[in-house]
Amino acid sequence: MQIQIGIPDDVAHSLEAKWGSLEQKLLEMLAIAAYQEGSISAGKVRELLGMSTRLEVDAFLKEKGVYLHYNEADFEQDMSTMQRLEQKGQLKH
Repeated sequence: MQIQIGIPDDVAHSLEAKWGSLEQKLLEMLAIAAYQEGSISAGKVRELLGMSTRLEVDAFLKEKGVYLHYNEADFEQDMSTMQRLEQKGQLKH
């Protein structure tokens, strides 16, 4: 989907001087807002912004002061994975 918005030339030039590409900046702002409210996942942020890895998304969100959604179920899953790897001798301390 293509979306067009009108911005007065003087405002656009001023913002471009500060931010660079307005299209990219607006896309980033949209992705951040949608992620923060839970409308899209980190995977969709990656897709929207053309990033190749989850680590890029994590770094981008952290740089913008947005932290990953991480709840008790995620923690329990990580602990389970860590214990399984430790039992197999695949976890290095």
